[in-house]
Amino acid sequence: MFETGCPCYPEGGLGLVKKSSGALHRGLRLGKLGLSLTGSYLGYQAQNIFLSEEKRDQRRRRFQTQSSRRVREELGSMKGAVMKLGQLLSQQTHALPEAAISELANLQMHAPGMHPTLARAQFKSSLGLAPEDAFRTFEEEPFAAASLGQVHRAVTREGKKVAVKIQYPAIRTAIENDLKLLRSATFPARLTGYAPADIIDEIQRGFLEETDYLQEGRNIELFARELKGFDFLTLPKVHWDLTSERVLTMSFVEGEIISRFLERHPSQALRDLIGTRMVELYYTQVHELRALHADHHPGNYLFQPDGWIGLIDFGCVKRINFDASSLIRSCVGRTWRQGDKEAARVLRLVFGPRIPYARARKMLPTLEVMTSVLYPEGKDADPLVDFGKAQSLKVLAKTLKQALRDKVTNPEFAFISRAELGLFSLLHQLNARVNVREIWRRCDRGS
Repeated sequence: MFETGCPCYPEGGLGLVKKSSGALHRGLRLGKLGLSLTGSYLGYQAQNIFLSEEKRDQRRRRFQTQSSRRVREELGSMKGAVMKLGQLLSQQTHALPEAAISELANLQMHAPGMHPTLARAQFKSSLGLAPEDAFRTFEEEPFAAASLGQVHRAVTREGKKVAVKIQYPAIRTAIENDLKLLRSATFPARLTGYAPADIIDEIQRGFLEETDYLQEGRNIELFARELKGFDFLTLPKVHWDLTSERVLTMSFVEGEIISRFLERHPSQALRDLIGTRMVELYYTQVHELRALHADHHPGNYLFQPDGWIGLIDFGCVKRINFDASSLIRSCVGRTWRQGDKEAARVLRLVFGPRIPYARARKMLPTLEVMTSVLYPEGKDADPLVDFGKAQSLKVLAKTLKQALRDKVTNPEFAFISRAELGLFSLLHQLNARVNVREIWRRCDRGS
């Protein structure tokens, strides 16, 4: 029917791959990629035996670039939950080589898009009219394409600049297939308790919620209403007459993604100002809204030279169902040091009631390290957290790894941890220095 296939079904046109074979097909592609990279790595190591130290270094950088490009291209073509994995990897600025970060960052906004014919068909089937009938002008080529859909520039009949997000065909089915594959792959880990089913359930809930653009529109209005007191913040406005479950039309938000913004060589004062504002936004969401923008990848923040911040993509919003403010107060004050009763209360907030205290308390040393990084204590301690050192990212990664190893994961934190990882990664790229403790105190006093 269409001259190019849906990205969810890379082998051909819309609907040619049956739902029952979707997970197997995508799993085979990932397996093939893994085997190919393994073979390339073995060949690279074999050739290193005959090279000088200087040439080894050159070859290492070339291998990293080529391998990262192959991973980016494969994940980009598959879309869905698999591509979201690549976006998450692109935030590991403390752990992955620069070449890998550079390539994987393209998955945030510059993945392969739909053919214009397919995008037009998606729009028309969702809203009942073609883009050229709905808008004064509509650019066929998307300016951004990511895991679930792509975004086009347009001008409304009233002359307003808008961004039009069009969902990829059958993307919900692709996500369901990816999660089936994940459940199969983690079956042994689920049996032993290292990958609890409720964690995968939470991931599936969040990813599938992102496919409902009507819900995303409601999320935008919630955050716009609750965060209106921040005069440095710009959020899009929803055009409901041009929005459906698979098409979202919003006002166009100006600004630059972080990589382009940093090319301007902003001053340290501006970096610190933006970092402070980002942390304040985060704490306000957790403390007052009890709802968190949980997709802090670099493509969703837009920066301006005057310190203004644009925040977009509200598909993934985590509603907070526990007393997060009490937990932060306990972390700032290290209240678990008061005795077992208080330690048990804090650990229940972190890990939930199903984790026995004897197992959860093994995490207390790691919790001490994390709080010492974010909330330095002592008269001689520097109150500023230097996110440029990546210590916060490393400690967070270590905490998550230990939680999996010790079987103390809490599904409530699946998307909260994702948001924190994205926030810390952005602050790391900014090299921002932020007084996190003071920002929290201001938020807590203002409630």
